Amino acid sequence: MLIYNLAIHSYLGCDSLALLPKANTLSKEKNINNADDTIKDQILASIDSFIYTKDLSGKYTYANQAVLDLFEKNLADVIGFDDTHFFDLALSKQLKANDRMVMDQVIRIENEESNFIRAKNETRIFKVVKKPLFDHLGNVNGICGISTDITVEKQLQEQVNEQSYLLETMLNNIDAHIYVKDCERTFLYVNNRVAELFGDKAENIIGKKDTDILPKEIAEHFYQSDKQVFETNQKQVIEETTHGENGDNCHYISTKVPFDRPDKLPALIGFSTDVTELFKLKEEFKLLANTDPLTNLYNRRFFIEQAEKEYQRAKRYSLSMTLISIDIDHFKSINDQFGHPAGDQVLIEIAKQLKASLRQTDILARIGGEEFSILLPETSAMSAMTFAERIKEEQSRLIITGDWQGEINLSVSIGVSSLIASDKAFDVLFSRADKALYQAKNTGRNTVCYL
Repeated sequence: MLIYNLAIHSYLGCDSLALLPKANTLSKEKNINNADDTIKDQILASIDSFIYTKDLSGKYTYANQAVLDLFEKNLADVIGFDDTHFFDLALSKQLKANDRMVMDQVIRIENEESNFIRAKNETRIFKVVKKPLFDHLGNVNGICGISTDITVEKQLQEQVNEQSYLLETMLNNIDAHIYVKDCERTFLYVNNRVAELFGDKAENIIGKKDTDILPKEIAEHFYQSDKQVFETNQKQVIEETTHGENGDNCHYISTKVPFDRPDKLPALIGFSTDVTELFKLKEEFKLLANTDPLTNLYNRRFFIEQAEKEYQRAKRYSLSMTLISIDIDHFKSINDQFGHPAGDQVLIEIAKQLKASLRQTDILARIGGEEFSILLPETSAMSAMTFAERIKEEQSRLIITGDWQGEINLSVSIGVSSLIASDKAFDVLFSRADKALYQAKNTGRNTVCYL
């Protein structure tokens, strides 16, 4: 009865001495105490936690109904028996260790135990609180324990931890910069790719604003697209460009989606993929599509596209525009005498010299074979003729040598034509310049003709 009352005291926080039976107690007081014990029995029996007491040898001196249900035993089959009857102690080593610690060191412990229950044939995890019990002389005469089954919680926590680890592993190894940021520009999460990009550890970035991490102009640049997400509450896909410290541009495709958090500031989740190499490839393909591979000048297709735009601008604003067509004289004989590699070198050298003579607004292209065209926006016929004459003279002074015997001297024929009011399309001007070129070739070559 003493240990039972002490167990109740340990659980309910009552004065244990008040629960002890006293000599010469009146019958009325006994009835009251008996009634109290009945109420306490009912309370302890209704609690889901496992409440028990043991003596110094480890035998049970009290067990509430939850303990009996766990062991699948009656009270008589528990009281006076030790844990070897109810647990596989080889698989429940912490249980005995905790009991000995309480009794030997006279301390209260709060710990976890993983115990194999014989009746259930399964392992369960408990959060335990164990305290020493004392006799009337203050000597330890047992322990009182309260155990709570946290098996399900631990399993759920393990699942959460495993999923969290899996998610973190995926986020840190995916080829994208992933982050979460609230509407006040505070980073709530960054993966390792973002941390590497910012040159800091993730834990040093989370909780800080973008303006604390990035240069002001870069932070403001990225925030412009952030604002679109917060203002529209819709997903945004944006191409973003930043300038690196070495002067190179970095290009990103960023997907930003709203992230609603109940009772918290609105946030967004950002996924930014570095497409710098892809962008460079795209530019290279674009250049290849627009460029003659031998001379690195624009090709005919791109020249016509740009010329059409300049034609429309000139017509709209009544601007002057002149076209020059150039053809290398006797180019076939150069190939026949010196070989095609020499002919290719001639084209390359002529292209270099032509390019060096241009203004920034002029457009030069290899139209095909040995023929070149130069479009001169906002240029009069007189100025174009002067320019064409200079080209003719410069090309006639060009001497080309290489892996062949002798020097190559050459001349060019040039046709010039300017935009007139009656022209209905650029093709008309292009055709007229071509006719001027053939006229120059038919009149002895190495000359300039205007139509």
